[in-house]
Amino acid sequence: MRIILSTISNRPIQISNIRPNHGGIREFERNFLLLIDKITKGSKIEIDSTGTRVSYKPGVIVGSGIGSLAFDCGLERGIGYYIEALICLCPFGKTSSDILLKGITNHPLDVSVDMYRNCTLHLFDHFTKKQNQPVAPISLQILKRGALPLGGGEVRFECPMVKDQLNPIQVLDEGMIKRVRGIAYSTRVAPTVSNRLVDGARQMLNLYIPDIWIHTDHYGGKTSGSSPGWAIYLQAETDTGCRITTEYVPDQTHEVIPTSKDLSGDSEWMKIPEDVGKHCAKLLFEEIHKGGCVDSINQWYMLYLMALTSEDVSKIRIGKLNSYSIAYLRHLKDFLGVVFKITPEHDSRTIVLSCVGSGYKNIARKSN
Repeated sequence: MRIILSTISNRPIQISNIRPNHGGIREFERNFLLLIDKITKGSKIEIDSTGTRVSYKPGVIVGSGIGSLAFDCGLERGIGYYIEALICLCPFGKTSSDILLKGITNHPLDVSVDMYRNCTLHLFDHFTKKQNQPVAPISLQILKRGALPLGGGEVRFECPMVKDQLNPIQVLDEGMIKRVRGIAYSTRVAPTVSNRLVDGARQMLNLYIPDIWIHTDHYGGKTSGSSPGWAIYLQAETDTGCRITTEYVPDQTHEVIPTSKDLSGDSEWMKIPEDVGKHCAKLLFEEIHKGGCVDSINQWYMLYLMALTSEDVSKIRIGKLNSYSIAYLRHLKDFLGVVFKITPEHDSRTIVLSCVGSGYKNIARKSN
């Protein structure tokens, strides 16, 4: 979070007391810093001998540079952990980016590639629609699926360069839910597992809305990665264009696809594909109940982009602020000097966040 904001604001930082009793920074955090170093030019990253202090002086964002860049994300965290930095920084690079990411596509700790591709990147389009030179959408292409623990997934990330300032937005009408879409994926298991995920989700969703379509995405052969796995992603779309999303990735360290007869005890129930689908549908109901024009997982990205817009007022309606978004608001004030006004609306049980953008310009881009 702070590394990204330090890079975009060009402010050096020092992070101290990083897990002093637990070995300092982890391997996946070193990988993250390595990725930042690869997509920037002139950055200086120093890690002390104990691994508990990191000094970072940001350079110029260049993206993948000329040609494409391949990056191995490792197996401790998912590819989504690294995509967070790419979608924040690469649009403001010197050139367009083309990056091949290798690792785990669906990880329980991180946002999946499916959510980034179908929802998060859609949010970016709100800020570029009215530009004089329209920006092509950021794209994610899943070449191979990769599940825990061995990964083997590959994702191609393509990002254009933003030439103008981002436009301020007014996203206040959450609308009514008109349909539900989703993706149930499986890899290196029987194709029926995807169908079982869909059946579980439909048992809950059919009670409330008829327009449901969940795509079954089965991977086999060379595109199936190195480990068996499955997960489900659900997306509720409103008549005003808002998208509310949830996903669930179960613990996939087991080798056999269980049924309800195979399991005993409450701790094991989430390994059944039907119950995974039901649980994801319940999570979607919770997100819809919170209200707002964006779900809690993607709140932070809207706040980030609002802080970078031209010096005009942006507003968005959201449900309850989560802890990550609250911390992000504090960091946006520290790094970009942007302060958000929070206005609760008790009738709708939502809040409206408004701010004046920092007027950020892509100073790294090549001049025509």
